[in-house]
Amino acid sequence: WLQQQRDNDAFISIPDYRRKILGDRVDSITWDESFAVTLEISACQYFPWVIEEAKQSIKNQDLMPGRFIRVRNMSEQTGDNDVIAFAAAMQIVDASYVETLDTKGTFPGPDGAPVNIHLGGPDTITGYFGGVGMPNDFALKWADEYLHYYTEYGVKQVLNINPGSVLVGYMMHKLGIDMEFKISVYMGNDNPFACLWTLMTAKLFSRDDGTSPLIGFNLSNSVNNETIELGAYVRESFGFEDVVRIEHHITETYKHIVRQPYDRLDELVQLADHVKNISAKHEGAPPDIDRKREHPSDILDYFRQKAEIIGAGEMPMLLRNYLDKHDAVNRTARALTENGLSFIAAQKLHKK
Repeated sequence: WLQQQRDNDAFISIPDYRRKILGDRVDSITWDESFAVTLEISACQYFPWVIEEAKQSIKNQDLMPGRFIRVRNMSEQTGDNDVIAFAAAMQIVDASYVETLDTKGTFPGPDGAPVNIHLGGPDTITGYFGGVGMPNDFALKWADEYLHYYTEYGVKQVLNINPGSVLVGYMMHKLGIDMEFKISVYMGNDNPFACLWTLMTAKLFSRDDGTSPLIGFNLSNSVNNETIELGAYVRESFGFEDVVRIEHHITETYKHIVRQPYDRLDELVQLADHVKNISAKHEGAPPDIDRKREHPSDILDYFRQKAEIIGAGEMPMLLRNYLDKHDAVNRTARALTENGLSFIAAQKLHKK
């Protein structure tokens, strides 16, 4: 169905979208595609959500994102063929996507509790300051899991949440494995020196052609525009401007990750005319919408099993949360367009 809609040009083109937003004013604007902002959504946990999003996009002449992030349990989603279905969808629409591997500190140990002993809810709250974790041999187990999904399912880009697995990823790429990863917001890179350290190591392990597996660099939600600009300066100095996308949350889930209200759209508009290769990530609705929902978006939903969600009758609520994020993506696209700024949506759906 999705391929047929694409081939039938059911989705609005970029010129038509711009004219819809700007009217005749569009004719007076020169669009600089070298500063195009990637429209990113997270987390698209279930393949059917892509179809629902596409239906809404066709109906409302919306834009589909150019980048999708997934945080669903890999073992679970192989059981209902979501990994293959989602990969096919991304090829059809021409969008990049990232999977999240199961090997990390939240993985259940022998007693059923997270293998990272610091993760125990409110009783170990300060233990979370050290991050999700990759205890002991987990960095190598992460590499094994990556190779499994890379060779069996064609998964290429994955989330990376730990300095050890980041280094392992650099080494794998240097050895000739064409892997790619995105550094997660959970790594807490929140200052220019953290950016320097990360990018310096990427440069140290880059290939002779200048490439690195570090494709996405999601900074902490606490960074300001100056830190993003300085990070971009370091990135350019190492020759990574076209290699490493700086990713930043415009919205976040309403519950359990940041203090609300969190909305960085105005700051993005200020950045987008002079910082190249950035991604506007949408993890929640704008706060004034999310807070009114019966079930506001919640980062903890990412770690729930599908059967439990269905059993609780909450799958429609989670779909509503996801479509709210889609609306947030389109709010950003509108704001960029109104300011004469370019964006990257799903490239085979929205023709230029």
